[in-house]
Parts: sequence; structure tokens; C-alpha cells
Amino acid sequence: MKTYQEWQALRATVKVPYDAYINGQFVAAQSGETFDCINPSDESLLAKVASCDSADVDLAVAAAKQTFKSGVWSELAPGKRKRILQKWADLLEQHQDELALIDTLDMGKSISEMVGIDVPDSLDCLRWSAECIDKLYGEIAPTNPQNLALISREPLGVVAIITPWNYPLMMVMWKIAPALAAGNSVILKPSEKSPLSALRIAQLATEAGMPDGVFNVLPGFGHTAGKALALHHDIGTLAFTGSSRVAGMLMQYAGQSNMKRVWLEAGGKSPCLVFDDCKDIKAAAKGAATAIFTNQGEVCIACSRLYLHSSIKEEFMVELLKAAREYVPADPLDPATKMGPMVDKAQFDTVSGFIQSAIDDGATLELGGVPEYQQGKGFFMNPTIFSDADHTMRFVQEEVFGPVLAVMTFETEEEAIELANDSKYGLGAAIWTNDLSRAHRVSRKLESGMVWVNTWGDGDTTVPFGGVKASGNGRDKSWHALEKYTEIKNTWIRL
Repeated sequence: MKTYQEWQALRATVKVPYDAYINGQFVAAQSGETFDCINPSDESLLAKVASCDSADVDLAVAAAKQTFKSGVWSELAPGKRKRILQKWADLLEQHQDELALIDTLDMGKSISEMVGIDVPDSLDCLRWSAECIDKLYGEIAPTNPQNLALISREPLGVVAIITPWNYPLMMVMWKIAPALAAGNSVILKPSEKSPLSALRIAQLATEAGMPDGVFNVLPGFGHTAGKALALHHDIGTLAFTGSSRVAGMLMQYAGQSNMKRVWLEAGGKSPCLVFDDCKDIKAAAKGAATAIFTNQGEVCIACSRLYLHSSIKEEFMVELLKAAREYVPADPLDPATKMGPMVDKAQFDTVSGFIQSAIDDGATLELGGVPEYQQGKGFFMNPTIFSDADHTMRFVQEEVFGPVLAVMTFETEEEAIELANDSKYGLGAAIWTNDLSRAHRVSRKLESGMVWVNTWGDGDTTVPFGGVKASGNGRDKSWHALEKYTEIKNTWIRL
């Protein structure tokens, strides 16, 4: 890990990309429009980035479609596609410090988290997807001897991907790696709040030997570029990570156009349940703090609802407050920093509004509070914890997407499950217990796509990631991700 001074020195040398990447080259938006990309730590201008709209979408789709039909990627032998993707991963690894720095400057997440989690996870996902693709076999159906029925998987064509701002590199790779490995042409629209690393990795993909038009990146806004992608008739599949509100809009756009498949990883309001048989209260409290204050709470699986058995509340709160105070907002380029700024002023204001609403609704403020904004000094806020919350309060029911924790109590296992499931979301959940039977029993009853026991957020590329209810459909990571980006074909042959 570089020192703070070394990261500052590297910052002075890095040139961030700012134009769209279409058909193997950087190009300005056809309208000439740009938007400002701001460093949330000091509010300085990083770049004026191309603001793409429907005209740029048409251009990128035409290039992607032509490339797909040419077969230079879609019909390339899986082993050869694998080698190009592996070379791309090697190039990304060679530029890992640059990529980590770009995301820290662009989004505000700590450099230690970028180096320790985001970049390694992204590389692992790309390499794992590359290795998968020449091991994906077809099937032969059990027919009578006069017939042969082949079941095969084929790439879909042009795939549109829209990613969020909270994990710019990692969320992109979770989606583009399996889509590209399967032989599709991809058009990526990264969030306008953190588009820079996506543009850089596209440039490195070309350097690795990926044919022009296979991977295109269109920075821009959701209501322009995003909507145009969702409505386009030549796009076969749309994969999205973001809010449940926007996810619903994208489904409508797909229905209004060509009924393209829409895969959604949407919002979350994950519960954390700590039972009275939990033997290590200190570890559970540290885990609960990590689950809400990591990445400034800007995490879809953040456990923003903490349910404690009433008998352990007093002891647990002491340890929780101690763990929370370790998350001191500071310059994310300092490797010692555990918590950077919010991504922008809009998110800062949104989270501040939720904190004020919790106060107005009568929750007890245990730590933090409404932050004071100082112009030009970044969008920093402290960890905030409320106790005595309940399910009538807005900040308990809605996704805050910030470092705000609601603490509540329960008496029985049945009540804990009922409270945990009392949400429109169903992305993740955590259980802390030393009773193995209870861990199995409760995890089965939780309405959630993922459950962690005596931990939070753990996993690797081998396991699927996704939720139920208003948290979306489909899965990222693992073999199951390839199901989203391939089509099943049945070929019946009379012998």
C-alpha cells in the first residue's frame, strides 16, 4: 500500500478520460454537451465529461450490432475470447493503482478499500468469467433413436448495462465480464456521478485485443442516455443496478419497445438480527458497524436496520458506539481513512433530510446528527445512530444510502423474523447467533436473496448476488450470471 504522500504524488500525474468510448475510440458527445465531474472530497473539478444522449446511443448501438453480426467476437472460439479477457485482466492489474486512485477521486471511497477490496474483486470477477466461458457445455435431450435434440446457449447480441456510482469499477465488472465472456457486444452507461474508471478500462480492453465495437461506454444521465438505451429496439437485454424507482421505469421502457429482457439489482434495507445467544457481543457490534458505515453507508446491502434482543441491548450499544467512533470522516487518499465523503451535495442533502426526519419522528439520537455543510470542503458526515426507532418512521422503511443506523429491539425469534421481513426490499440480511439450528431456521424464513451468519457482506465470485421483492431479479456473479446474457436454443434433428 502506498503512503498518503505517494497517492498525492500519483494524483498529480494521472490523466482521467472524459469522452465517450465508441467503436474503439474516444469521441465527444454528438451534441458537444458535457457535465462536470467533481471530487467529493474538496469539490474540485476532475473533468468535463461527455454528456451522451439518444444520438450517441444510436451510434454506439449501430457499432455494437455491426460488430456482433460480423462474428469477430460473437463467433470467436471461446478459448480465444478467454485469452483476450485474461490479457485485459493483466493490463488492469498493471494499472491497478491508477484505477484505485480514479475511483477514490471520482466517488470518495477510501483508497484502502479500493486497493484491498474493489480492485482485487474486479480482477477476480473478470478472470473467473473468462475461465468459465470455454467450460459452458450444451445438452442433448433424451429423445427416441430417430431424432437428435440439441440444447445450446448463444450470445444475445447487443447488451446494455447501466451501473451505479457507489462501486464504480466493481459493479461494472460484475456485469460486463460475464456479458462479454458470453460473446455479446456491450454498451455501458456508468453513473454520471462516477464514470471515469469505466472509460479507462474500455481503453485498456482495446489494448488487450478486444475488437472495436465490442465494448462501448456512454457517460451521461439516466433520463437521456439511460432512457434511450432502455427504449432502443436493437438492444436485446438491459442489466441495471440502482434504485427501485428507476428499475421500475426501465421495465416500463422495455415493455414500450421490444420487450427486451431487463435484469435488475435494485434497492435494499437490509436487517441485522442479533440474538441473545450471541456469545461475542464485541465482534457482533463491530460487524454491525461495518455493515452500515463501510463506504459511508452508500451500499445496497448495508444493514441499516439493527434488531437486538432486548436482554443484550445495553451491553451491545456500548460496543456499537465504540466501534462506530472508529469511522472518522477524512481524506479518502489517506490509507488510514475508513470513511470518506458522500458522493455529491445531492446525496449529502438527501441523507441529511433522513436524519432530520428521524429526529422529528422521535427516535433517540445516540451518535452523530445532522451534518453542517461547509462549501468547498467536501461532503463529509459523521456516522449517525438512532435507538428507539420503529417501523412507522420514514428512515426505517426507506433506503437512506448513507451512514445512518436505526436500532430496535425484539423479544422472540418469531418477532425478529416478522420485523426483518416488514420491508418492501429483500436484498441482504445478517444473523448473529451461536445456535446452528436457529441460523438455519431463521435464514430460511427471511425474505432475502442473501443471508450472512455471524458476518456481513462476505462472498466471492463463486456465489450469486441479488435480491427478491423490490430489490430486483436475476443474479450477478457465479455461473448464474451467464444465464442473463445467453439465450437457450433447441435444435431438433430427424435422423
